[in-house]
Amino acid sequence: MADGHHWNIVKIPPIVQELAAGVHEPPSQYMVGEKDRPAIAGSDMPEPIPVVDLSRLSASNGEDSAGELAKLRSALEDWGLFLGSILSEMINVTRGFYKLPLEEKQKYSNLVNGKDFRIEGYGNDMVVSEKQILNWCDRFYHIVEPESRIAHSLWPTQPPSFRDVLHEYTMRCREITSLVLARLARLLGLREGYFVDMFDEDATTYARFNYYPRCLRPEDVLGLKPHSDGSVITVVSVDDTVSGLQVLRQGVWYDVPVVPNALLINMGDGMEIMSNGLLKSPVHRVVTNAERERVSVVMFYALDPEKELEPAPELVDDEKRPRQYAKMKIKDYLSGFYETFARGTRVIDTVKMSE
Repeated sequence: MADGHHWNIVKIPPIVQELAAGVHEPPSQYMVGEKDRPAIAGSDMPEPIPVVDLSRLSASNGEDSAGELAKLRSALEDWGLFLGSILSEMINVTRGFYKLPLEEKQKYSNLVNGKDFRIEGYGNDMVVSEKQILNWCDRFYHIVEPESRIAHSLWPTQPPSFRDVLHEYTMRCREITSLVLARLARLLGLREGYFVDMFDEDATTYARFNYYPRCLRPEDVLGLKPHSDGSVITVVSVDDTVSGLQVLRQGVWYDVPVVPNALLINMGDGMEIMSNGLLKSPVHRVVTNAERERVSVVMFYALDPEKELEPAPELVDDEKRPRQYAKMKIKDYLSGFYETFARGTRVIDTVKMSE
């Protein structure tokens, strides 16, 4: 995901929003194999994902803070993610963007000269193989932090409030992320600023605005194929009108419930590696819906691309808990993430140490 990195793609994928409006069933390149076909409804969770009160979590001491910290520990040990309360206009302006005419959205295309793929911009994920199964999803992706790396030409001017809302949302999510990172360090027995201090002025935050059109064959198509996130931590505003996100646990796909005005916060591969496997980056996917469209807003928090990603030395013990992951540069890990995601594999598997 290095800035300015372009990939030559095998073919230009269509805009799914336009495709869905003109076909009765998805084209063959979207149809997953029989063994990978999703159940339209996953299993109900055996216990609800804890909703962590972020204001209580931020308390410096006291029973309230301890109680929320216990919820956080339980959620991460069981699922690798948790829910936190926040009221956001970001979902509304995301819907507004996808209601714009195609020619307006195409002003922010992720294709350079119509053929070279770049991470930032509007369109789809890259296609690296003619046999690749495509996601039933459009996305609009760009850097929101640091200021020096923002490509303002890719920030839409419509809807009129988009830029202001995104700026405010970015600041609020940064505050939440810093709080959660501090509490994660405490849970792992590290000094509280351990992870927060890693996010220096060159750390990068990527925003992804997803649009999942309705699909008349939801049992044969995935909105987003199974994957874990290449970030350190991810913050998601989930559509509060229709479900679709599922998380994998012990071989079973569970529906993540819709909780109005809630953020979903999950661990990324970076946190799994830095915690030496004590915290897990959950595998998740998105299923489609035959009757309703769905949107989401995802904030991916990554370290300085030039930093090296490896387990914290304090969490490595040659006898009790040996090193689980090899060292790798952030920019190389993220480039590998996009290559493996397109092929339906996980880059984290390439850095796991052999038993």
